[in-house]
Amino acid sequence: MRRFARTLAAVALATAVVAGTAGWASGKTQRAVTGPPPGSASWRADGALGRELPDPSRATPYQVQQFFRTLGDTERQALLERHPLVTGNLDGVPLELRYRANARALRASHDPRYSGLAAPGRQILAFDPRGRGQVAEVFGDLRSARHVSVVVPGSDIDAGTFDRRGDVYGTPAGMAKSLYSETGPGNAVIAWAGYTTPVGLGLDAATGTLAEAGAERLTRFAAGLAADGLPAPVVFCHSYGSVVCGLAASGLRATDLVVLGSPGMRADDVAGLRTRARVWAAKDDTDWIDDVPHVEVAGLGHGADPAGPDFGARRVPARDAEGHTGYFVPGTDSLRAFAAIAEGVSR
Repeated sequence: MRRFARTLAAVALATAVVAGTAGWASGKTQRAVTGPPPGSASWRADGALGRELPDPSRATPYQVQQFFRTLGDTERQALLERHPLVTGNLDGVPLELRYRANARALRASHDPRYSGLAAPGRQILAFDPRGRGQVAEVFGDLRSARHVSVVVPGSDIDAGTFDRRGDVYGTPAGMAKSLYSETGPGNAVIAWAGYTTPVGLGLDAATGTLAEAGAERLTRFAAGLAADGLPAPVVFCHSYGSVVCGLAASGLRATDLVVLGSPGMRADDVAGLRTRARVWAAKDDTDWIDDVPHVEVAGLGHGADPAGPDFGARRVPARDAEGHTGYFVPGTDSLRAFAAIAEGVSR
């Protein structure tokens, strides 16, 4: 009975902290964007090349990559022009072609949220305008990089907040830029906002529904990098993004998983992640995430604290970081440690 009472107390506390004083209404419930890229029906019906195109809903990234190897430059350009959203978002398509396709799709968009993303010189690896919008951007020369990192953000991130000016180091673009600046030559960093994130501190943030959909997309994205011949990445997972990474871990091609400001990874310990990747965790003393009870009961909460001593993750110093979004601030011990992990120095 006493144990049951403690469990109820933990659930009540988790609910209060995650939901805030306004209750679950403090966050808006989101519907995850899933499935193949927009425009896939038109892509499947296209017979202009005289052969069947790979089905975006069934073809693996490797199969997509193999198909594009058979095409000449003229055929690739024709697909880009007729189907920019599929070409730009289909994992396995050569990254140079994806950059050009997404630049074309962004120029054709009249949504003011995307005007900055359409600026010349930006390397947009994914652009899906459905829902609140999903984006991935590359910093550095991904094709020649010896080390690749992927940054997976947490709540309240979409195409409109991907590189907002306020709270820069809490955005995927800001985190990725900072990490890229801290690393040496031969590194590339991808800011990946490729899933539907929770909005606010509502039910979505306290459950794993959106993370499950995000984990599937992240796993496929990493498989696409592999199909294109790129190195296995180090994946940095912030806040709710660490829930995504925890659920993806067993199938995610990565050398290292680095979680920061994590509410939990839906696992009791590193062994529960069922991954061969090295697992790292950072949490500074001023991060409000420390006030969220690390429990998982009846689908609420995300489980054990990855930065706790019993989880088994390697600790990343974070004495200089401040708050929930201070881990990538230039000059911090956490950013220096992240750069060492990204470059393989800390292995």
